[in-house]
Amino acid sequence: MDFDYLNSKTAATLDEIRVRVAHALARHPLCRNVRFDIVSVPRTRRGGNWTVTLQSVEPRAVWEASEIVADIQDAYELSAAS
Repeated sequence: MDFDYLNSKTAATLDEIRVRVAHALARHPLCRNVRFDIVSVPRTRRGGNWTVTLQSVEPRAVWEASEIVADIQDAYELSAAS
């Protein structure tokens, strides 16, 4: 079985990632009013090259919003076209 395929991330532009994060947060009742920004960052050893800054989060939604963002970060990497 090709494990690299299972662990690979989908390439996406900043705009595509922003839309995915917005839709994911909007689906959770506590996270619908979360304000955020997507920021491109230098690539790390783990491969990450973007992050989400949560700017306005209701206290009881912090954990859920962080989990949603972490799941999306695990799935997508910033494409070279961005």
